[in-house]
Amino acid sequence: MNILKVEHPAGGYRKIFETCEELAEPIAAQVTGRIPPWLSGSLLRLGPGLFEVGSEPFYHLFDGLAIMHKFDFKDGKVTYFRRFIKTDAYVRAMTEKRIVITEFGTFAYPDPCKNIFSRFFSYFKGVEVTDNCLVNVYPIGEDFYACTETNYITKVNPETLATLEKVDMCKYVSINGITAHPHIDTDGTVYNIGNCMGKGASLAYNIISIPPAQKDQSDPIEKSRVVVQFPSSERFKPSYVHSFGMTPNHFVFVETPVKINMLKFLSAWSIRGTNYMDCFEVNETMGTWIHLASRNPAKYLDVKFRTSAMNLFHHINCYEDQGFVVIDLCTWKGFEFVYNYLYLANLRQNWEEVKQAAMVAPQPEVRRYVVPLDQGKNLISLPYTTATAVMRNDGTIWLEPEVLFSASRQAFEFPQINYKRFCGKNYTYAYGLGLNHFIPDRICKLNVKTKETWVWQEPDTYPSEPLFVQTPNSVEEDDGVLLTIVVSPGAQRPGYLLILNAKDLTEIARAEVEIMIPVTFHGLYKP
Repeated sequence: MNILKVEHPAGGYRKIFETCEELAEPIAAQVTGRIPPWLSGSLLRLGPGLFEVGSEPFYHLFDGLAIMHKFDFKDGKVTYFRRFIKTDAYVRAMTEKRIVITEFGTFAYPDPCKNIFSRFFSYFKGVEVTDNCLVNVYPIGEDFYACTETNYITKVNPETLATLEKVDMCKYVSINGITAHPHIDTDGTVYNIGNCMGKGASLAYNIISIPPAQKDQSDPIEKSRVVVQFPSSERFKPSYVHSFGMTPNHFVFVETPVKINMLKFLSAWSIRGTNYMDCFEVNETMGTWIHLASRNPAKYLDVKFRTSAMNLFHHINCYEDQGFVVIDLCTWKGFEFVYNYLYLANLRQNWEEVKQAAMVAPQPEVRRYVVPLDQGKNLISLPYTTATAVMRNDGTIWLEPEVLFSASRQAFEFPQINYKRFCGKNYTYAYGLGLNHFIPDRICKLNVKTKETWVWQEPDTYPSEPLFVQTPNSVEEDDGVLLTIVVSPGAQRPGYLLILNAKDLTEIARAEVEIMIPVTFHGLYKP
C-alpha cells in the first residue's frame, strides 16, 4: 500500500475548515461517468458549517455549528443541497451574534450587555448543554435524528432538511449523554450507550434500546429503556465513550483511560471559562478494560479483561466464533487524548507544522482483540488470529491484539462495513478514510483476513468517510459501491460526490458542484 509519499505542501486541506453558506434550493451537479441505475435516494452527511460567529471563533474541530448535506440520486442525475440545523445553539448564536452555548472546545462568555448581578446569577444556573448535532444522523422508527454526544438529539426532515424537534433523552432513560454511533438491529431496534449514575452514587454506563416503528404510530423514543449496565473503573470519572460493539449475543464496551472528571465538569462551569475539553484527564495506570454483557438474558459478565492503554473512537465490527468474541477496532496507542490534536489552529497550520504535531501524537493502528467466553481456556484456539488472552495471577485476563493495519502516522479511520449483512458476523472487508498526519487524503479498503489493502487517492484532494451501499440482490460481501464527499480546493468545481467500486476502489462516477463543501464526519445512505 503506497501511502507514504503523499505530501500536502500547498495546504489545500485548510479549505475544509472554512465556513460555508446554506443553499436556498438544491443545485444540479455535473456528472462524469455513469451513476449506477439502481442507485436512487439520498446521501445525508453532517459536519460543522459555521466556524465563527461574528468576530468569535470556534476553536475545536467538533465545535462549528451543524450543517446537513444531501446528495440526491434520481434517474442518473444528482443534486446537492445543504441547510444549517436550527438548533438552540445555532438560533441563539444568530440572534445574539455571538457564541451563546459552550461547545466542545470553545467557552461561551456571558452576555456582555448584562449587568454584573445578572451575569453572576447566570453563572450559577448550571450547565447549559449544547444541542449542536454536527456528528451523525440515524433513523429511529420512521424518523431521522441528527446527533452529537450530549443528551440532545434533533429530529430532521431528510427531504427538506428542515429542523423539526429537539429531544432530550434524559426524559426517557437514565443517561447523561449518548453516543453518535448507535447500532441498529435487523428489526429496526436502536441500541446506544452513555454514562449514567449507577449503584451507590457511582458512575456507570447504560446500554439503552429504542424499539422500531410502532403499529399505533406512537413515538418509539417514549418506549426507550435501559437494557444492561456496565460498571465504571473509577467512581466519579467515567471514560469517554464514542462507540461500542454488538454481536447477536453480546454487547462489547471498551473502557479507555481517557476520563471525564465529572466533579470538575459540574463545578468548573459555574465559576470560570471552562469547556468540555478542559474536563478530560487521563488515568496513566489503568490501561484499557474490555467489558462484555450478554444480550439474552441481559447481564453484565464480570470477567476482568485488560490490555494496554489506548484511545478508541470507532469500532469496526465484532462477532462470535467458536466460543470467542472477535473485536476489531481503530485504535490510537497510549493514553494521551487524541482530541488534543484536533484544535482548528493545529489542523490549519502549514503542512510541515501539521506533520510535526502528528509526530508526537498517539499512533494509529487497526487491531483485532479476541476475548474467550469460556475462562477455562488460557489461550485462543482460533486458527486464523495471532491475538492472545492469558490468565494472570490476579484473576485478570490480559489481551494482546493482532495488528490488522499499521503505518506510521497513517490512520485507517471512520470505518465502514457491509453493515446490513455483516454487522456482528464473521466478515472480510472494512472500508475507511485514510488520515495522513490527521489530514484526510485517501479512501482505503482492508481485507481483515489477509491484511491486503486498496487505496483511492488523488493529489490535493480531501475525501470523507466512505459509506458502503450494496448492489441489489448481490451475493458477495463487497459487491457494491462506496459513496464519499470529496473536496479538491483548486478545482473549478471543488466539491463532489465520488462513487467508487467497492471491490477495487476504481472510480465509477463523480457528481461535481461549483461550491466548496466543508469537512463532514458521519452520515447515512437513505434508499
